[in-house]
Amino acid sequence: MEEKLTRLNKYLSEVGYCSRREADRLIDAGRVTINGVVPEMGTKVTQKDLVEVDGKPITQRKSDFVYLAFNKPVGIVCTTDTRVEKDNIIDFIKYPKRIFPIGRLDKPSEGLIFLTDDGDIVNKILRASNNHEKEYIVTVDKPISQTFIKRMAGGIYLEDLDKTTKKCTVRKIDSQSFSIILTQGLNRQIRRMCEYLTYEVTSLKRTRIMNIKLDIPIGEYREFTEKELNTLHLLLEDSNKNYKQTTETVKTKTISRRKD
Repeated sequence: MEEKLTRLNKYLSEVGYCSRREADRLIDAGRVTINGVVPEMGTKVTQKDLVEVDGKPITQRKSDFVYLAFNKPVGIVCTTDTRVEKDNIIDFIKYPKRIFPIGRLDKPSEGLIFLTDDGDIVNKILRASNNHEKEYIVTVDKPISQTFIKRMAGGIYLEDLDKTTKKCTVRKIDSQSFSIILTQGLNRQIRRMCEYLTYEVTSLKRTRIMNIKLDIPIGEYREFTEKELNTLHLLLEDSNKNYKQTTETVKTKTISRRKD
C-alpha cells in the first residue's frame, strides 16, 4: 500500500506543532529537517519520516486539542519565537502544552486572542474570504465627527497596500471612542485607517472574535466552553462551504471564458 504523502507545513499543523503560516517561516529559516536533511519549501513527508524542529523530534498529537481565550495585556507580543521576543505571549501564559496564537494583536493593543494546538482551525479562522467578524473598542486623541464614522465604515484607501478596506460597522460610543466590527485582518488596520483621517489611536481593545466574547480579566485565560466550540465549528463549516462554492464558481467562469 502506498504511503500517504503530506506537505511539510500541513504535517506540522496537523500534529499541533504550529500553524501552516508559522511552519512556512520555520522551513524557510532552515530550522526544520526531514531525516536529518533541510528540505525545500513544499516538500512532502510520510508517517515514517523523522521530522525535527531545531533538532527536536516532532511527534503526532496524543491528546485532545486545546482551545483558549486569552485577554492579552498591552506590551505582550503575539509570537511563538521565545528566543527573539522577551515579552512574548507563550512565556507570559506558561501553558503546560505547546500552543500558538491564532492571528495577532499589536503590542500596544489589548483584548481577546485565541490560542490552540489545532493547526487546522487556525487556517479556517484566518482565511480572509470567510469574512469572520472581529469587534473592537477604540479610543482616539480628539473628538470624533460624524464624517469620521461614515468614512471609517465606508472603507479607507491604504496607499502602501494599494487596497481599500472592506466596508464595516462603526458605532460612536462617546466623544472620543467608537466600536468597529471588521471582517478582514490587515496589519495594524484600525490604526492605519485612523491615521489616514488624521486621528491617533490611544487605546485599542478586541472584545469579540466570531461567537466568542471577551469576559475575563486582563492577563488571564480560559478554555472555550463546549457550546462555544460547537458553534465555532458550525460557523467554520458554513464558511468553508461558501469558500468552496465561490472557488467552484470562479473556476467555472474561467473555463467558460477560455471556451469563448
